[in-house]
Amino acid sequence: MSDELDAVLRQQVIDAATVYYRHAHVVKKSFAPGDRIPYAGRIFDEREIGALVDSSLDFWLTTGRYADRFEREFAEFLGVPYCSLVNSGSSANLLAFMALTSPSLGERRIRPGDEVITVAAGFPTTVAPIIQYGAVPVFVDVSLPTYNMDVSQLDAALSPRTRAVMVAHTLGNPFDIIAVKAFCDKNNLWLIEDNCDALGSRYLYQNEWRYTGTIGHLGTSSFYPPHHMTMGEGGAVYSNDTTLKRLVESFRDWGRDCWCPSGRDNTCGNRFGQQFGELPAGYDHKYVYSHFGYNLKVTDMQAAIGCAQLEKLPGFIAARKKNWQILRDGLADLEDRFILPEPTEKSDPSWFGFLLTVRRDAGLSRDRIVAHLERNGIQTRMLFAGNLVKHPCFDEMRREKRGYRVVGELTTTDRIMNDTFWVGVYPGMTVEMLEYMVEQISDLCGK
Repeated sequence: MSDELDAVLRQQVIDAATVYYRHAHVVKKSFAPGDRIPYAGRIFDEREIGALVDSSLDFWLTTGRYADRFEREFAEFLGVPYCSLVNSGSSANLLAFMALTSPSLGERRIRPGDEVITVAAGFPTTVAPIIQYGAVPVFVDVSLPTYNMDVSQLDAALSPRTRAVMVAHTLGNPFDIIAVKAFCDKNNLWLIEDNCDALGSRYLYQNEWRYTGTIGHLGTSSFYPPHHMTMGEGGAVYSNDTTLKRLVESFRDWGRDCWCPSGRDNTCGNRFGQQFGELPAGYDHKYVYSHFGYNLKVTDMQAAIGCAQLEKLPGFIAARKKNWQILRDGLADLEDRFILPEPTEKSDPSWFGFLLTVRRDAGLSRDRIVAHLERNGIQTRMLFAGNLVKHPCFDEMRREKRGYRVVGELTTTDRIMNDTFWVGVYPGMTVEMLEYMVEQISDLCGK
């Protein structure tokens, strides 16, 4: 088939998909009280549909041209040199952590039994890689009203076995990066920023506004549908360090030593001319494994959706900020009932949700408020695990008092587990939806 005919036929298929999108997915319906208000959702149009169809016509079912483009453009957006696309945010966290276990890092590598400082008030896959590898998570408490790590506890968490800090920016609100980074630098520790809920958040670091996820040694993102942008499933690991980028991609791509892209051979120009371990001299470099790795690549069809979403990301971020502020202003007179969220000092959050902690003397319970909102069509969420160490997956570890360490009492973490919930601010929300949410919360509080 000629290139010209291919282009014509391809465009006809994409145009047909666009027509279908307008028929099946464009629904104009004004909001009415009682309509379901989800906490999050995908926002897309014919551009995502067209990119998805275009990619499918290649029938290149693994990582390909769209993945290459996304890695390049996403890195440019963040202002970092390296981005490695993966199949989920959880995989991104796994790969960021496992990269730091590589023997090639020498004395700085994380080994089984080493400790990693983190928090229990978060999502489990920030912590799961630590435990699954055999390292020890050390849990410190968080602070209100930012819901982020209490940095005053870092020194108490430090031990001779501490090797890293791995922590998330809670619901888009950056943690105190200045304090955490200074602590890591002072003690020669790795810093992994779980940026899955904070894409587009910024922090004033060394007199420069930087995107969260780009200040530590490694940052991670998730592109699951509720997040700031989506591929359906998908994630990314990013870094300023060439060595760490290579390690992430080795673990992502079966643990191989070779760095050839999918479908290409002999990038190094010495595929059959090297010696590795006890293998025969000249053994094919494409099948030499320097790590015990995985296959965590993304498909090119997912990456195609991501490329279209990335064009919309600045607008998504602006909408989240605007929606959060509408809720913050609308609920300002309920300070006597709730601890309202506040951005971390020197930060510009790209919010994932709006957090509310019920005050002890509010005369209302979290459960009563959540039930009222859900009955009226307003979807709510807990702050993920609440306190991760109280969950069934920790039962055996808790009974045997092994496998993790807690600094202090996790008092605020427990309070979040009992008294905190959040509602959405995603770009699909209208002013009418947000005002209805404020009205329902205020009415229940008698305001």
